[in-house]
Amino acid sequence: MTQTTSRSGRLVLGAATVTTGLVAGAFYVFACGVMPALSRSDDRVYVQVMRDINDVIQNPVFLLGFLGAPVLTAVAARQARGGPHRRWVWAALTASALAFLVTVAFNIPLNDALTDDGSYAALREEFEDPWAVWNGVRAGLLTVASGCLARALTKISPSGV
Repeated sequence: MTQTTSRSGRLVLGAATVTTGLVAGAFYVFACGVMPALSRSDDRVYVQVMRDINDVIQNPVFLLGFLGAPVLTAVAARQARGGPHRRWVWAALTASALAFLVTVAFNIPLNDALTDDGSYAALREEFEDPWAVWNGVRAGLLTVASGCLARALTKISPSGV
């Protein structure tokens, strides 16, 4: 059984695709640009720059995308019930939820630990490799989610058939 996909459903799915892609891209840039560049820095610079990044990234524009991506994907999944694209949207929601979980369970606690007192070398040692690994995991998950959402878009037409 298929269900007609409304204009609002298509808009939500499109917005979920864009926001998920933006957040995946942010994490991708960290994985292949920011972190490799920072790895060339001495311990003090590394820790101070990451502290600064952790402060400035907590802004309304980033948080709107970061939180909006899984919320919009969840709404799109609800709206996709019975639609030909539902499995792609649900796969995207699963990957997006896992990426969110990775961020909350691993990256954020590592960010928080970077604010502790201690030598820059010790702080960096505890942070750098695990953070990069978990960032790669969440970038990969959100890339998969973006691909699934893009595929879902190709499975619907303006008339929903």
